[in-house]
Amino acid sequence: MKCISAIVREEKIPFIQKALEKEGVYGMTLKGVMGRGAQGGIALQYRGGIFNVDLLPKVKIDVVVPAALEDAVVRAITTHAFTGKPGDGRIFVIDVPQSTRIRTGEVEA
Repeated sequence: MKCISAIVREEKIPFIQKALEKEGVYGMTLKGVMGRGAQGGIALQYRGGIFNVDLLPKVKIDVVVPAALEDAVVRAITTHAFTGKPGDGRIFVIDVPQSTRIRTGEVEA
């Protein structure tokens, strides 16, 4: 199994969710996060002053899928999160050796 974690723009979530459903992936965890990457934040103007905002709001998506779906899920997220501008996000793929369903105690490896 693989845990695919993606940090993306919030406005892209509905498109990513539909794309994952087309791949047969319905379960996911979403978390609001703050961070910055290569873009280094943004400068905002407010009441005549310039303010630098170093941390930008993003959403982190965690999806655990069979290894056979890894490429399709990464491709779906990449395609639907893309704007071509700095701040589109990042995807991490992590091996998951085992998971246990709390309700039933069922172990998947």
